[in-house]
Amino acid sequence: MGAPLGRRRAGLGLLTVGWLTLVPVLGVRPAGAAEPEGRIIDRVVAVIEEQVLTLSELEFETRVALVQRGGVRAAEAPLDERTLQGALELAINQRLLVASADRLQAFPAERSEVEARLRDFRDRFEDELALLAFLARYDADVDQLSRVLERGVRAERVLDSRIRLRAQVSETEVRRYWQQHSETLGGPYELIRDNLKEKLVRERYGQLAAAEFAQVRAGARVRRVAPFAREVRP
Repeated sequence: MGAPLGRRRAGLGLLTVGWLTLVPVLGVRPAGAAEPEGRIIDRVVAVIEEQVLTLSELEFETRVALVQRGGVRAAEAPLDERTLQGALELAINQRLLVASADRLQAFPAERSEVEARLRDFRDRFEDELALLAFLARYDADVDQLSRVLERGVRAERVLDSRIRLRAQVSETEVRRYWQQHSETLGGPYELIRDNLKEKLVRERYGQLAAAEFAQVRAGARVRRVAPFAREVRP
């Protein structure tokens, strides 16, 4: 999230222009019943370094991220195109970072880290039954949830290893910023120093992360298949 993490993969030969119909699933039917029509069970959204990302996977990962960031109620809201686009960019970034780590057999996710993420996720639900109901609603299970969380842990570790040190700010930089914005910041320097430093580190980290993602994508093979999956440009 290198050992393989059980991500669904499919060859490029499966792809055609536009949306794809995957293998139809035919349910068990009573004897003598008419042959049911094949039905679309999933669609391909993108292919990331030969990893197929389906709509159901993207929607589930989006729901997981919404639970992590905004709670259970946020995950129950309808997913609009903008939300899916943002989730797709996150999915691409995570998969490319993890793929780079896999090639080097580096940055495995510690079991304790994944279990901690899983506990935190569980704690956002009223009880275990509510969590299982959430998973069932999206045809997922705890193993699939763990793989999503593990991928996030690994992607964060890879990114952190590349930019964390460069994101640090010096005492001089913090004080200079305070001097330039003291009228709007309010309060003496000593009282707001820690919060101000955290803000500056966070901003620099975000800038470095954006640059890192752009560099990772520059040589990557990413094919966007779904209509809403067009690349978001500033």
